[in-house]
Amino acid sequence: QVHLVESGGGLVQPGGSLRLSCAASGIIFSINTMGWYRQAPGKQRELVAAITGGSTGYVDSVKGRFTISRDNAKNTVYLQMSSLEPEDTAVYYCNAQIAMFMGANTRSFWGQGTPVTVSS
Repeated sequence: QVHLVESGGGLVQPGGSLRLSCAASGIIFSINTMGWYRQAPGKQRELVAAITGGSTGYVDSVKGRFTISRDNAKNTVYLQMSSLEPEDTAVYYCNAQIAMFMGANTRSFWGQGTPVTVSS
């Protein structure tokens, strides 16, 4: 199977920075899109940022503050978060579209989530 393991969450003061990491392991032939989602208490899960090849996209609320990147050799995606605001508080989930075998369709896999709390 495939496992996605996130790390890097925690408590940070407003204006601070954190870097999240998500490493995929297991039966992997190729990885297409990788992304970060978040879910705040009482709210729906939302897409924060995604990366496909060299192309990236962001939700408007994080543009200019968050940067997504990936290391294909390590099957790892990162989310550098700067100028954090209390509104960024949420559980952050990693998602990856993975083909497990040559010629197979991609499947969506999720990490377990890592909490980010922005508070003074």
